[in-house]
Amino acid sequence: MASNGSRPLIGISTYLERTRFGVWDADAAVLHRDYLDAVVRAGGQPVLLPPVGEWTDLSFVDGLVLAGGADVDPARYGAVRDPRTGPAAVERDAAEFALVALALEADLPLLAVCRGMQILNVALGGTLVQHVDGHNVTPAVFEKVDVSVSAGRLAGIVGPTVSVMCHHHQALDVVGEGLSVVGRAPDGVVEAVELPDRRFVVGVQSHPEADREDRVFGAFVEAARKGGGE
Repeated sequence: MASNGSRPLIGISTYLERTRFGVWDADAAVLHRDYLDAVVRAGGQPVLLPPVGEWTDLSFVDGLVLAGGADVDPARYGAVRDPRTGPAAVERDAAEFALVALALEADLPLLAVCRGMQILNVALGGTLVQHVDGHNVTPAVFEKVDVSVSAGRLAGIVGPTVSVMCHHHQALDVVGEGLSVVGRAPDGVVEAVELPDRRFVVGVQSHPEADREDRVFGAFVEAARKGGGE
């Protein structure tokens, strides 16, 4: 393992954004602090993974979180861009598809959040619906959604139903190879998926880090503690 003492090292993907801090106004690799705090509360040590360079190795971490963010480039799943789809984040897409491939190859525990779940799905050959109504009604405000959870790893963590915080206008369409749909919103939108034959691969369309839903991060970090990075 690559753990920091008893704390597993958890890599988290980051954004490239124009950012103001101190006297500076510059391009920066940034991330909502909620992800960091969620990993720490769960007993892990967060490590930021910037979307620059070429990712060819993840052996230095015990688990991977794919964070939420901008829309995935529709070219990645062979679709024509909908006018409601946001601009492509080319560097971030490239980095995160590489990170997913490395994590799956190594059977590294993986928690894919919102955009992260969509990246996971597309990486496994799936596609996306480029716009659904009702899941991000107010910009920068999370909406409560009641999710029905079917049998699987996630059901063992949160039970058969869970109220989650969502902010997404895209959703899974064709489900990627090997993924099991284990959570749906009342309107049928896929809210959670798993790869059942892996150590821990769970995707959630919601934001457990913002909702302080520590059960999900806790189970993920525990999986990383038990063997991620070996």
